Amino acid sequence: MANHDKTEQATPRKKQKAREKGQIARSRDLMSSLALAATVLLLAAQSSGFAVQWHGLLRRTLDAAATGELQSGTPLLMWAGTAMLGTLALVLGLSWLAAAVGALAQGGLVFAPAALQPNLSRLSPATRLEQLFSLPSLGRLLKSLLPGAAIVYAVVAVLGRDWSRVLHLSHRSAAGLTLYSLARIFEVGWKCALVLLLWSGADYLIERHKLASDLRMSRQDLMDEYKETEGHPTVKARIRRLRRQVQRRRMLADVKRAAVVITNPGEFAVALEYGPQLAAPTVVAKGRNLLAQQIKQEARWQGVPLVENPPLAHALYRAVEIGQSIPPKLYAVVAAVLAAICRAQERAQRAPRGGV
Repeated sequence: MANHDKTEQATPRKKQKAREKGQIARSRDLMSSLALAATVLLLAAQSSGFAVQWHGLLRRTLDAAATGELQSGTPLLMWAGTAMLGTLALVLGLSWLAAAVGALAQGGLVFAPAALQPNLSRLSPATRLEQLFSLPSLGRLLKSLLPGAAIVYAVVAVLGRDWSRVLHLSHRSAAGLTLYSLARIFEVGWKCALVLLLWSGADYLIERHKLASDLRMSRQDLMDEYKETEGHPTVKARIRRLRRQVQRRRMLADVKRAAVVITNPGEFAVALEYGPQLAAPTVVAKGRNLLAQQIKQEARWQGVPLVENPPLAHALYRAVEIGQSIPPKLYAVVAAVLAAICRAQERAQRAPRGGV
């Protein structure tokens, strides 16, 4: 389907399915830029303490070299790293925390098993070449080069401005060298962090817009999703019809338990059950029009008495649901009907004996 037909925003269900496949709006540079910014802020907040540590490390390094403790085969970086272990741990911990915040801000941690499934089409050389020289690949290459170029420019600008000072660093004292180095590191760091933050923020907005565009749906897509989640309207109507048929058959089967069926000829029929186990007469079946005729026919087959009483039939049909007892205000009327049926049944039982 053409993209111009997809004019509707993605539904929450489609967004969730895309998330399960690992399709989320995310800038890969945002986490690294936040980590760099956190490191720069830490350096700014603890600059005096770091200067003291850096100055002490520099003095110990020079002293170790002078006394022979630091030999040519000694791994200098490992030796310096051990001396600055606490500082490095603080910087790395804060950087990791900032990167985690960046990941959470972009949708959290997403585990998408579907994205890990092998796809043989990705191994095809033709497919790989097509992807390599496609517009999205060129766009990603351009996005990766722009911030790198901006960072290189920031570094060159700072060093170029202070190049004369850099050439004379050997004439400075250890304290002066430490302060100058930290100042330049901080300046380059915050400029790089600012560039990366601005770029990664713009990149995130671009990725978010692109994802929203890719997930757009047509009206047919919306209808298909509705049918998938809610069910096709014709199928749902058929299910409701079958459910009503089952309930009707069950209700008609309960007519045989009734003590009487109160009718309003041609309109209402209400079947009442009553016995010692019931506190009050209970409606076991009711209906109107065609269903009323079916209830009356079932009552005739089961030998259940039919009593015409239009006001009572209408009141029972309106006020009492199937399975409910009749309200107290109808006790007297229903009791009179049941008593009349009992008297009629007793007369019918005595009539054969009287005729012998």
